[in-house]
Formats: sequence, structure tokens, C-alpha cells
Amino acid sequence: MKAKRSLGQNFLVDTDYQQRILNAVQPRAGETIIEIGPGHGALTEGLVNSGAAVLAVELDQELIPALHHQFAAHENFRMLAADALKVDFCVAIAPATSARVVANLPYNVSTPIIQHMLVQRYCLRELTVMLQREVVERMTAEPGGKEYGVLSVLVQFYCEAVHLFDVPPGAFRPIPKVWSSVVRLTVHETPVVAVRDEALFIELVKVLFAQRRKTIYNNLRAGRARLGLADEAAIEMVLSAAQLDPRRRGETLSLTEIAVLADQVPAHNPSPGS
Repeated sequence: MKAKRSLGQNFLVDTDYQQRILNAVQPRAGETIIEIGPGHGALTEGLVNSGAAVLAVELDQELIPALHHQFAAHENFRMLAADALKVDFCVAIAPATSARVVANLPYNVSTPIIQHMLVQRYCLRELTVMLQREVVERMTAEPGGKEYGVLSVLVQFYCEAVHLFDVPPGAFRPIPKVWSSVVRLTVHETPVVAVRDEALFIELVKVLFAQRRKTIYNNLRAGRARLGLADEAAIEMVLSAAQLDPRRRGETLSLTEIAVLADQVPAHNPSPGS
């Protein structure tokens, strides 16, 4: 079956890399595993044979009958025909209360899916996902580099991110033009740094990185309405209280520094940015 460009499909056909992913996951009997985008079932077979309860989430209606035919006889396999961006995973895995995720995510929706899963992190304790290599580099980037940005901060705020290995274009059909990487995101029980208001912290992160070439002062000035900062004097006050040089750029700030800055912003209901 041909891959659908509209769905960003690139099927992993190299059996060595399929096994490397399964070895990294080490599925166990009795646990619940969500597989997003099982495709032709390359990883599904190993997951099902482990004895884990597998929930396969597939959007492509043409792939679902073959997956049903191949795995429906297994009592520990369940298919959910749905868009992963719209699934409430905490509800879908019931009666289980927690699960791990395995996924080969389409490049075109990988970041939104990761963000969607982070919202549901209370029932998703670990994500082993294959993404475009540049996206993994952004997830694991440290302050000061050009890859460090909103995705870096949000992922590292909620998870420990470990780059496991790279996968060459030739391991897929059709062959993509870019390399992929497998990353493991282990969800922290609580965010890695304490903040008074998580929603405000996230809004602040978006403001600080809205225009990367601008200083944190200029980004705060442009986004002050979103943070409830009345005027430039209020911006100067929170920067002074956080002991941050207003001439710095967002990409130089550590998670701890952003958290300290967030806690200096007066409590309010921020106006969501676009």
C-alpha cells in the first residue's frame, strides 16, 4: 500500500531499526502501551507478543482492516481509529490509569502531537518516539544554542529527554529527505523546576521566544498584554526582581531563570497568545 503524502507517512521497513526501537522500549507483560501510527504493524507485532496491552491508534482508514486481520485474535490488542491529536489518552486506556507511548510520528504533525501528549502527561509516564532529527535536537538543546526554544523548554520542564539513536532515510519507504532520531521522554512526577502558575510560565516562554533576535526586554514589551504587565515600568520591575539583564535573549535563559522570572509576574489570568 502506497504511503499517503497528505498524512506524512514514511513506513519504517528496516528490521534492524525496528528491533532497536523494541529493545529501547522493552515492553512488559501486563503494562499498557499506546502505539501511535502502527502503519503496517512493524512494531505492533513485537509489542503484542510481549504480553503488553496494546492500544493502536491509527488515522488511515485503509490500513485499519489489515491491522485488524493481523492482530484481532490477540486479546491484548485493541484498535482505535482516530486522530491522535484528538484522543483523550487517559480515557482511551481505561481501566488502566497509566501507559507508555511508542510512535513513529509524521514529520508534519510531530510537534503538535508531542504537545498534546504533554497535556495528558498525568497518565503517560514515558514516550519513546521517532521524529525528524532536527526536532529531537530542539527537544534536547541546552541554553545558548540556536536549537534552544519553546519546544526545548516545554519538553525539559515536564520530562527527561534522552536522544537514543539516529535512523537514516534509507530505513523508510518512501525514503524521506531527512534523517530521523529516536528520543525517550520520561515524564517527571512534578515539573523539573517549581513555579507558582504553570499556565503563566508557559505563556511567558512563548513570549520570550516570540522573536528570537530580540532581547527579553523587547519580547516582554511586545507581549506584555498577554502577561498582564501594565507598562514598561512593570517589565523593568519584574526583570529587576528576577535579577536578569534585559539585554539578554530568550535562548540564553535556563529553565530556572525562566521560572524565577515567571514568579515575579503578578498573578492574573494571562491572555492566550495565538
